[in-house]
Amino acid sequence: MTQEIKIARRVLRIEAEAVRALGKKIGASFKEAVRLMKDCPGRVIVTGMGKPGFIGRKIAATLASMGTPSLFLHPADAIHGDLGMVTKEDVVIAISNSGETEEITKLLSTIKRIGAKLIAMTGNLRSTLAQYADVVLDVGIRKEACPLGLAPTASTTATLAMGDALAVALGRKKNFKEEDFALYHPGGSLGRKLLRVRDLMRKGNSNPAVKENTAVRNALLKITSARAGSCSVVDSRGRLVGIFTDGDLRRHIENGTENILEKRIIDVATRRPRVIRADKLAAEAISILRDKKIDEVPVVDEKGRLVGLLDIQDLLRAGFV
Repeated sequence: MTQEIKIARRVLRIEAEAVRALGKKIGASFKEAVRLMKDCPGRVIVTGMGKPGFIGRKIAATLASMGTPSLFLHPADAIHGDLGMVTKEDVVIAISNSGETEEITKLLSTIKRIGAKLIAMTGNLRSTLAQYADVVLDVGIRKEACPLGLAPTASTTATLAMGDALAVALGRKKNFKEEDFALYHPGGSLGRKLLRVRDLMRKGNSNPAVKENTAVRNALLKITSARAGSCSVVDSRGRLVGIFTDGDLRRHIENGTENILEKRIIDVATRRPRVIRADKLAAEAISILRDKKIDEVPVVDEKGRLVGLLDIQDLLRAGFV
């Protein structure tokens, strides 16, 4: 075994042990930290200097992606005026392994005067930071993975893991759901996977629908007005009974159907078409459209009433296909 492999395995073992040891430190203070953030009427503001600052940025980003308004505030900028971002409605998470980082300790008295709640993430429970904090989360480690014991390695890994634990616990406490995640990730592949049919379907005037006795001529006008490729057919109660597409029109013309424009739409429509519910994942709609080789699928509620129309073009615009 080469020296490089031995070193790498040693680093991973030390960092894994540091994270595993955090489990014994999760208790009343962790629960109180989650409560403070859940009840926070403002934002969660994360601050840290150097390597802990990079971890702080990630924690703030994770909180934001899970529905908690949050931002990272660099402590050097904060002591030169950016503390104006902090209000008494906010919760501040300050990260410092030693708890004595100068740029952090200079902020503490002002944060307390502002009235914001302070959560400390530190490895020194007797530090200045710990003494000022409303809640202290112990992220202390036995040793750094750095052989010199100087470079933040295991300590930053442990802090990152504690931040993830906070974000996930807070998300569960706030009942954060898949659709909420999709809301905050509209441009990403993760968000697209979680989009529901209701997020993409056409509604109102963009969802052409006519009654059973409507003439094909009038149905076509409605399709053209909505710039759609089909028209849903509903009964007097708004329940879907059929769909009329440009494919249906072509087939009847090719078959020589006379006076097609004056026919009742229900007589030339496709009866009992494939449908989808609004709460289904948009990815399921893609499977239906591909498997059935169709371009549109009506969207119905639990009683079979028409509520929308999903077109392949809508999925294209959303980046699904």
